[in-house]
Amino acid sequence: MSNMGVRTQILLEGLVAALLVSGCGCTDWKKKHDGLAVEHQNLLGRYENCMSSLDSTATEKNRLGQALNSTQQQLAELQRQLSAGRNDTGFEGLDTAIDPRAGTITVTLENTILFASGAAEVKSSVISELDKIASVLQQRYRDKDVSVVGHTDTDPINKTKDLWKDNWDLSSARSLAVLRYLVKRGIRPERIKAVAAGEFRPVASNSTVAGKSKNRRVEIVVHMY
Repeated sequence: MSNMGVRTQILLEGLVAALLVSGCGCTDWKKKHDGLAVEHQNLLGRYENCMSSLDSTATEKNRLGQALNSTQQQLAELQRQLSAGRNDTGFEGLDTAIDPRAGTITVTLENTILFASGAAEVKSSVISELDKIASVLQQRYRDKDVSVVGHTDTDPINKTKDLWKDNWDLSSARSLAVLRYLVKRGIRPERIKAVAAGEFRPVASNSTVAGKSKNRRVEIVVHMY
C-alpha cells in the first residue's frame, strides 16, 4: 500500500473512532427533537385550553351583560312607576327607593318605629311590617343578596352608654336585630348581612330634630345584581 493509501487508511480509522466516541451527535439531536416535540404539544394543548376558556368567558360575559341590561331596564321601569305613585316592587305601603345605576331596591324603616329610644329590641308593633318584608324577599327576591344597614344621628351615646360604646355599636346591634328576625322568617343566612353605618351616612341635616329623626333608620337593601 502506498504512503497515500496508508495515510488515508489512518485518517478513516481515526474518523470512525471519533464518530464512535461522539456518536456523531445523532443521539443528542434526536433527544433535542423529541424534547421540542413534547414541548410543542404541551404549548399547543395550553393554547387550545386558553382559546376554549376565552370562548367560554366571552359567552358568559355576553350572558351576564344581557341579564344586567334586562335588570337595569326592570329597575328603571319600577323607578318610573314609583315616581308616578305606584309601587310594584312588592313593598307597597313602605318607604321604598330604587337606584337603577346601583342596582338596588331600598326599604327604609325609621328607628322610632322599630325600636324604643336607646334600645335594640324590635318592637312588637312593627312585626307585621317585617313579616311583610320577609314574605316579599322570599317570594320575589329569594336569590338576591340583602343588606340590613343600621344608621343613627350624631348625638353621642349618653343615657345608654353602659350598653353601647358609640353610635356604630348601637347601629350594629339594631341592624343585627332586624337581620335575625328576617332569618327567623325564612331568609337564607348566606343571602343576608348586617352593616353598621353609625352616624356617617346621613340623609338629612343633624342640626334639626326632623333631620335627626330621618337619619335614625334601618335600611333593607335588595341587591338586584
